[in-house]
Order: sequence, then structure tokens, then C-alpha cells
Amino acid sequence: MYWWARAAAHAPRIANFVTQTRGLRSIVKRIGNIAPERSIPKFATRTFRHSFARRTSRDSNAPEVMLWPDTWNNHFHPETALAAVDVLEAAGFRVSIPRVALCCGRPLYDFGMLHLARKLLLQILNVLRDEIRAGTCIVGLEPSCVSVFRDELTNLIPNDDDAKRLSKQTYLLSEFLAQKTPHFAVPPLHRKGIVHGHCHHKSVLGFGDEERLIAKTGLDFIILDSGCCGMAGAFGFEKGMHYDVSIACGERVLLPRVRAAEEGTIILADGFSCREQIRQTTGRHAVHVAEVVKMALDGGQSSRDNA
Repeated sequence: MYWWARAAAHAPRIANFVTQTRGLRSIVKRIGNIAPERSIPKFATRTFRHSFARRTSRDSNAPEVMLWPDTWNNHFHPETALAAVDVLEAAGFRVSIPRVALCCGRPLYDFGMLHLARKLLLQILNVLRDEIRAGTCIVGLEPSCVSVFRDELTNLIPNDDDAKRLSKQTYLLSEFLAQKTPHFAVPPLHRKGIVHGHCHHKSVLGFGDEERLIAKTGLDFIILDSGCCGMAGAFGFEKGMHYDVSIACGERVLLPRVRAAEEGTIILADGFSCREQIRQTTGRHAVHVAEVVKMALDGGQSSRDNA
């Protein structure tokens, strides 16, 4: 997806025309082994990296933190990454991003392409070597990507000191804010919320800091005991038994609870796959915790509400 998304970014409207137009999208689904019941996510007309390049830092003298522009939020949900920039700046940091497009290779692990995944990780270490050695913190938004840096990175490249450093310097947004800015104040958000935890987030990274950050917003929320959303990356897109299992997982807890949620309830899910499963099966639009905090900072206003 990393390479396909980079190609699509040159002509996103054409890419969306092909993937969203009846007839053409059916051909794309057959070629990609995508279940006919699934819709293909739309590419953003402008990537996060493109929008970020036009920004001016609020405080050039503030301590630096690097935001990791993963493929999903860069190409499909740039508003999530832009919200994260606003939140990090509000917390007192100057935000940078890698000078070139990079990928952690998360989808490659699922298909056993470990050699290619390792090659992408070595590229990251080479490009970010100065920042890594300077101790710059890397903040990620997609739990599956951050889990690569914390787990697979040091397994695939075990004897590299920079790999070990990067593993320790990488945080999810909620972890970074909880551990590095414990006194960061967020205005109260008088809304109800339903929270679904991503599998990698809960099993590899831990969900405690996420829960504490959401609580800071004053959101009246519940965390669902929902297990996996069922999408699991490309798994839930694949036709046949994979699609059937995906829907069965989601219908166990998550999807019925989302459908039953009151109008105006915020549906919070950090994982791209989780948000897609919710959108495609319930019609509700889930948001990332970065967007929820940004919403609180903006007095409860959101450009992408899921009510």
C-alpha cells in the first residue's frame, strides 16, 4: 500500500475515479481479491506531508518532536495528522517530520515479506540517524506502526544501537503527552464517547496512557470490551472466509454498540482499520484521539464530527 499510495498521491482524483466508479471499482476489487461488499477507501486530495510543508511553526525555539506520517494518515486521513500537529504545538513543542517519505513496512509482516520489511527499516535508520542520536522523540498515530518500532524493529535488526534507541524514543501520541507533558491541560469536552482499542495498542503498547488522555478531555466515555474489530489490516478486505470472519468479529460487540450509540456520541478508534470497519458497516465516522483532544482545545468544535 505504501508504494500504491505514493503513486496515487500524484493524481488522487484519477485514483479515486478508478476505485469509486461502478464497473471500474469491480475490476479493481477482482484484481485485488477484495470482497465485493467492501468499499475501497478514498485517497485524500492533498496528503498530510503536502499540507505540513505549507505550515509555519508556532514557536521555532520550542523543543523538537518528530511526528511519524504513516501511510494511512498521510494519504487517507491527513486531518488526523494535522490535528496531532496542533495538539503537540499546544503542548509546547515544535513539530518536524522526516525529510523524505518512509514506511515501517507493517503490511509486509502479515505476508511474510520480512526481507523487504527489514530493508524499509534500515532506510528509516539511515534517514533518521541524526535525529535518533540526538534523542529526538518520534510520535506515531497508528498503533500498528508504532508497534513495529517497539517490537519488530529490534527483532529484525537486533545488534544495531540506533534501532534500540529508536525503539525507546518512539511513542504513541497519548503515551508522549502522558509521559512528557503530564501537566498539559485540556479544556473540558462535554460529550459522550465510545472507545475501541486497537489490538496492537492493547497487546503490545498498553492502553493506560490513552485512557488517561481521554479522561483529561472530560469526555463521558466507555471503553468497549470488544476484542478485535475484525478488519485486521487487509484481512477484512479479502473476499470469502476472511470477509465473513471479519464481519463476525465486528458484530460480536463493537458494531452493534456503535449503531446503538446516541446521536452526537463520539466514536473513538485510533487504528485506520478499526475506523474503516466502523465506517463501512455502521455509517458512523470514528475519530482518532488526536482529533478528540483538538476538539477539546477548539471548544468542542470539529470539522469532521461523527454524530
